[in-house]
Amino acid sequence: KLTSFGDISAVPWQEVTANDAGDWINQRGELFATFPPLGDKNSGGAADAIFSTYSNGVKTNRDSWAYNFSRTELLANMAATIEAYNTERTRFDEQVRSGLAQRSVEAVSAFVDPDSTRVSWTRGLKNDLRLNKPAVFEPSRAVASMYRPFCKQWLYFDRQWNEMVYRIPSLFPSPEHPNRVIAVSGVGTRSAFSVLMTDAVPCLHLADVSDGSQCFPRYRYVEKPGAGSLFESDGDRFERYDAISDRTLDAYRARFGDAVSADDVFYYVYGILHSPEYRRRFAAELGKMIPRVPMLDAFFELATAGRQLGELHVGYETVEPWPLDGMPGAGASDRELRVEKMAFAGGARGKDRSRLVVNSFVTLSGIPEEAHRYEVNGRTALEWLIDRYQLKRDKDSGIRNDPNTWSDDPRYIVELVARIATVSVRSAEIVSGLPALGIPTAG
Repeated sequence: KLTSFGDISAVPWQEVTANDAGDWINQRGELFATFPPLGDKNSGGAADAIFSTYSNGVKTNRDSWAYNFSRTELLANMAATIEAYNTERTRFDEQVRSGLAQRSVEAVSAFVDPDSTRVSWTRGLKNDLRLNKPAVFEPSRAVASMYRPFCKQWLYFDRQWNEMVYRIPSLFPSPEHPNRVIAVSGVGTRSAFSVLMTDAVPCLHLADVSDGSQCFPRYRYVEKPGAGSLFESDGDRFERYDAISDRTLDAYRARFGDAVSADDVFYYVYGILHSPEYRRRFAAELGKMIPRVPMLDAFFELATAGRQLGELHVGYETVEPWPLDGMPGAGASDRELRVEKMAFAGGARGKDRSRLVVNSFVTLSGIPEEAHRYEVNGRTALEWLIDRYQLKRDKDSGIRNDPNTWSDDPRYIVELVARIATVSVRSAEIVSGLPALGIPTAG
């Protein structure tokens, strides 16, 4: 660009001055900071924060081991790596006891077997080995997780084998404790703002593949005093509380009436975070800060839209399939339904996004153009299916992950394509019908 001007004197320089927030480019305005934040973890949290708690998604640092479409394969992989870790732990302890090694970080790093087909070593696991902390294999640790948009996998949910679980155990303490979270792009995201609701344990990169997701829950769970007796189920151990703060609910009721519920506020947030006007108006702020949400006159309309979007996105596996052409008949064999890598039809001259090649037997057509208008985490929902529902083998661990093993129904993936087409079209319709926000132009 500079070369095109020929000489430095011909460059139309523009003086840039940082604002009070330290922004040189993509400067934030003052209005956004006047809205209540979704959450705040500094100094006990902001008094006007909408949610009383929130968390990053789970960060395993060993996804190929800790995630799998198959629960059986996940547990087999984790049992093997836990056994390998305990073998190395015992061997290191023997060296320490015999005076051949010290319990230092350096000694551990020099000692561990780097074979990534046995153990994926992280800083936390190396420290456990240094402290001679045993690992116990627990099949009950396998839980359903939303790994990427509209792609669930089994997760070995365990503090020792997930590098960071953050506050997720207080949001999803057990499969007996249902919850929903609104996952949004992390602070400092390098991609466009994204949001998605899920009722499964969220992965760190669910809503933001580059910088991680922040997850705002409908509920939070607190373990009851004295809980954990031999005959007590997980369902009896925890007390459930609203994660929408009392102060927030009181403020919304004062303005819109006592009938306003915490559910209404939760879905109102989800609705406004989908607003193209909101995202466009505050793009600079959303790339650098936790989202802040104003209290608007269109509260009930946005809450209704947010609830509709939430039901679509959480219930994506059960919505009515879009009537696509080429759907296999009831008598199709497992071989005809098996998916190894899907792709849109077309070649080098361009993709035909109305047709999806599922395998050599099945090509689905009639995908409406409207299905490509809904995006989350940088891709359309259908592109996420193409990306995630493919047979993969991790090059480091050698672990195989087969999407056909997630469901006992061999038609699951091919029907999921039609269901996601429905989710995408309806989501785009709801978003396009969101009301004008009526946000003032100045604080």
